[in-house]
Amino acid sequence: MAISEERLRALLKVPNVALLLRGSKTEERSGYRVEYLNFVNCSNEPVRGILTRPLSMDSPGAALVYAHAHGGRYDIGASELTEGRPELLNPLGPVLANLGFVTLAIDMPTFGERATQSESAAAKAAFWYGQTLFGKMLGEQAAAITYLSSRSDVDVARVGMFGMSMGSTLTYWLAAIEPRLAAIAHLCCFADFATLVETGAHDRHGFYLSVPGLLAETSTGEIGGLVAPRPQLICVGEADPLTPPVAVDRALAQARAAYGEKRAARALEFFRQSGVGHEETTEMREVLTRFLKTHLQPGS
Repeated sequence: MAISEERLRALLKVPNVALLLRGSKTEERSGYRVEYLNFVNCSNEPVRGILTRPLSMDSPGAALVYAHAHGGRYDIGASELTEGRPELLNPLGPVLANLGFVTLAIDMPTFGERATQSESAAAKAAFWYGQTLFGKMLGEQAAAITYLSSRSDVDVARVGMFGMSMGSTLTYWLAAIEPRLAAIAHLCCFADFATLVETGAHDRHGFYLSVPGLLAETSTGEIGGLVAPRPQLICVGEADPLTPPVAVDRALAQARAAYGEKRAARALEFFRQSGVGHEETTEMREVLTRFLKTHLQPGS
């Protein structure tokens, strides 16, 4: 029997988090608008948010929570949305705005403007207090959904999520416990963790992803399956050391079984590209764009 959403939330130790907006400024760029948002969380920590949206919107539209990647680049954080990173073809914020999306990225703990503490220090402190760093990240991403849903330019029925690498894991794990996400898409981090441990590939991941007792009760494939029957797009590179094929296949089989049980097999889309490592490709971008337009921008 698959793990329940409630038990998964308890294992991850996801706190109830609020992001309170304390200030903002707006900048118009070529064809889109950027909003720089200053939040504080429940611990009164400043949290930077960067939002992109079309210059004009006639009615509330689709929105995305954008979970930034890791890549050892603690300096990037939310600015990935507008400035990009080496693993991406180009920044997705302008692209998504041109597609009609309101998209929000926030700095995760130890990244961007919150890179004042090391990831290992933050993870250890969380463990010592009976929490997890990953749970804190998920709680803040859930608060980002709440903020987006409060905006007059957002249709609450069409809020989705996207992420690559660390952002990928944040995306499908949050969707597993967060029913407000209507559809999700993620790149380059879907693999069976137990298989990664068997092969030693798990040590390529950061401290943030350590969740005590997780594999004794569930698997990443089961977690991905909890998203069913909502649409989910998974993209991986066959040569990516973080997602070796045997680990991907095991996780995918479990997720597909869960979607099959919900009679939603077609809602789970999978794209694997040979000869590709830990990076986005033109083909992935095409698949991603089509998926988002189909499931969050119908008729566009």
